[in-house]
Amino acid sequence: MASRTSTRTQGDGEKYSVLLPTYNERENLPLIVWLLVKYFGESGYDYEIIVIDDGSPDGTLEIAEQLQKIYGEDKILLRPRAKKLGLGTAYIHGIKHASGTFIFIMDADLSHHPKFIPEFIEKQKEGDYDLVSGTRYQGDGGVYGWDLRRKLISRGANFVTQVLLRPGASDLTGSFRLYKRKVLEGLIERCVSKGYVFQMEMIIRARQLDYSIGEVPISFVDRVYGESKLGGNEIVSFLKGLLTLFATT
Repeated sequence: MASRTSTRTQGDGEKYSVLLPTYNERENLPLIVWLLVKYFGESGYDYEIIVIDDGSPDGTLEIAEQLQKIYGEDKILLRPRAKKLGLGTAYIHGIKHASGTFIFIMDADLSHHPKFIPEFIEKQKEGDYDLVSGTRYQGDGGVYGWDLRRKLISRGANFVTQVLLRPGASDLTGSFRLYKRKVLEGLIERCVSKGYVFQMEMIIRARQLDYSIGEVPISFVDRVYGESKLGGNEIVSFLKGLLTLFATT
């Protein structure tokens, strides 16, 4: 096993930057970082984890500082901001400090398991895809821990979006993805949406620009610690954003 890992590291030559936007994730951050280190280490790929904390009042940044001491400043980069400024700007902020040629985006709340990361990388190589998206709605993918309301909202949003926009991807609202760095930079520059619509617009814009999209089935697990950020306002914003995209794409 050791020789296989060594060979892969030498043959790959790429570096993968993981962007982790956080807000009140002090309980989840140590676990997600440990899992990232574990699966990147076992697979032999070079990596860095960039934590973008938006002024969490629960002490998330202090936890991140301790993790940096444990794993090293070359693996854990801290790029905090003073307050919540939105997901899109968090990615822009993170990319500026990333040294990888490929960028992973994922949630820090343990909804996205790092065990799928090697599959994302292998899928990208398989078709030289511009982006690889995790899907809950194909193959062995699924959702665990959600009540019926959440499942209906997610399925309904995905169905309506498929009908109206025909995006060429099965899961539009997920946020576990691997991008070529230049592709992610270009997409973010073109996206105007905020909140949950942002991830959907990224896929729609990718289709417009003829970027190739690969998919990896994933298991999405509802957060263990902390509260879900999905509420009535987010649902209304999603519907408004969907109609805007339908009218402009």
